[in-house]
Amino acid sequence: MGTPVRAGTAVLGLLLVLGTLGGCTSDAPAKPPPSGPPPVTDPTDFRHGPVDPSASGDAAVSVSTVARHLDIPWGVTFLPDGSALVTERRTLRILRIGPKRAANGTLTVSPVAKISEATSDNEGGLLGIAASPRFALDQTVYIYYTTDTDNRIAKLKLNERPKPIVTGIPKGGIHDGGRLAFGPDGYLYASTGEASRTEGAQDLGSLGGKILRMTTDGKPPPGNPFRNSLVWSYGHRNPEGMDWDADGNMYVAEIGEAVWDELNIIKPGGNYGWPNVEGIGGNPKYVDPVVTWHPEVGVSAGVAVLGSTAIITCLRGQRIYLVGVGGVGREQGAGSRPTEGGEPDTWGVRWRPGAGVTGRPVEALATKYGRLRTAIKAPDGSVWLTTSNRDGRLDKGPSTEDDRILRLTLRPVASPGPR
Repeated sequence: MGTPVRAGTAVLGLLLVLGTLGGCTSDAPAKPPPSGPPPVTDPTDFRHGPVDPSASGDAAVSVSTVARHLDIPWGVTFLPDGSALVTERRTLRILRIGPKRAANGTLTVSPVAKISEATSDNEGGLLGIAASPRFALDQTVYIYYTTDTDNRIAKLKLNERPKPIVTGIPKGGIHDGGRLAFGPDGYLYASTGEASRTEGAQDLGSLGGKILRMTTDGKPPPGNPFRNSLVWSYGHRNPEGMDWDADGNMYVAEIGEAVWDELNIIKPGGNYGWPNVEGIGGNPKYVDPVVTWHPEVGVSAGVAVLGSTAIITCLRGQRIYLVGVGGVGREQGAGSRPTEGGEPDTWGVRWRPGAGVTGRPVEALATKYGRLRTAIKAPDGSVWLTTSNRDGRLDKGPSTEDDRILRLTLRPVASPGPR
């Protein structure tokens, strides 16, 4: 395990790395690779960038292994004693990771519960988990899981059976969403997929294809945008990752279909377009994403925000992206300017400066650890990442180490001297 790095110091250094490696402060689009297409004239100021190994962000990160030999670890939440609870999607187990160390230097792993009410079904199973903000007093966690009939959210004490608080979330074997997290406002948020029922994403009467916001009893709290509804935003396909920055802005990583995966900044009541638009559509009815990736280099599944850097994990792309974030609220949301016509950019990445993103996303860890799903901030200022290599979708198959939980820190970089 590396020495913990304070998030503020690390982010400061990282911005220097991003500027050096990715050319993030340039006003001109990044150069295409020699064999790539010519630059696209884009009067709306969207940036296009090639996935260029020479612009790797590996120098900006340090990675060590927290735990090995897990089976599709999906949800992670931290407890007051410094340990973590981790769900395994297929085995339906909840594991406690740490806080003690094993003889090999990784953290100890011990099963603490199995959710027999859950059913593992393709992408379904035991998914998100979030510890109560009052865990030291109430010993309660919240879980998101698939049953034979639906997806549901339940509260759970580890020595008791789960007590459902939200039922009837559509299930489909795929596009089950499943992330849970408590927001800075103290309310519980959940991401739900449209379960292959695309029309449900636009239907405010359906819980599918949504970001939900609720009390710890599963009720709509004050401030929700639709009367007597859990819906916080809609028009989503399969959102899985969520986090907030220090200003309370909510970021969600969303898995798209055939063309674009997305990073969205969530506004209450916002319609994010699926299935009527995928990626940056420029239709004033919908909220555009701030970054998109082609699936070959993306399938964005997780997001964690450290200071002014968002760390995005990718499944099919088998990498992370480091995205400078800030300035949320400028030109973001429904009413965005339209993009150019014609075929979508084919270089892999598009981002929108001035709408919450400060520069070109920089990739790191490409193909080093396989499919990367969850990203979550740890209490020590690091980010934990989970691999998803035992889910049958990694071409070369899992390694003898898989599945793993990785600990990532941002490396501080010394400022260059005067020129």
